[in-house]
Amino acid sequence: MKLVIHGKNIEITEAIRDYVHQKIEKAVNHYQNITNEVDVHLSVARNPRINPRQAAEVTIYANGSVIRAEESSENLYASIDLVADKIARRLRKYKERRQEKKTHAQETIEGTVQPTVVTDLIGDRTPELPEEVVRCKYFAMPPMTMAEALEHLQLVGHDFYMFLNAETGEINVIYERNHGGYGVIQPRNTHTNGKNGKNGKTANGYVPMPEKSVHNKV
Repeated sequence: MKLVIHGKNIEITEAIRDYVHQKIEKAVNHYQNITNEVDVHLSVARNPRINPRQAAEVTIYANGSVIRAEESSENLYASIDLVADKIARRLRKYKERRQEKKTHAQETIEGTVQPTVVTDLIGDRTPELPEEVVRCKYFAMPPMTMAEALEHLQLVGHDFYMFLNAETGEINVIYERNHGGYGVIQPRNTHTNGKNGKNGKTANGYVPMPEKSVHNKV
């Protein structure tokens, strides 16, 4: 297993490096057969207004999936302890889901998708855009179903997840709604078959998640 440690505004001493290896290797010990690489990022905020100031982030690349966890506290070693516990829990859930898929390989998710028109995707949040692009990320985007995209969203711990829809061949975004549940944003399809377009899409390109797939993954 490859373990890489990065630091921002902090010197990675031998003591820190040894502690990271001890905690992270223990956390992934039972999952080394599915773990390809572990990336650990340690950082200390220079701004005194940021509290807690010391953060530890762990990203695991496991058989094409990305599993991520992040924790912050006023003590770097405490942050490492917290993130090691969190990544171990997410790895356990990931392995359990893989086993469930093998056991229920023939099962299919059934349910009728009711078209819903969403007029407000922002809610009470204030939209903000950076003045300039400060970082670009490039990553593989294999085709996947909405249910698989939901699993990846939960594994990385983000508010949204962009994926290539295996059924439509389009780029979609699945996101966590403020009032519970999940939503999917799809590009507008100008070639429609019927009132709501094909594949159950609505006029604004929004498709609600099937109830069964959402409740099973929460």
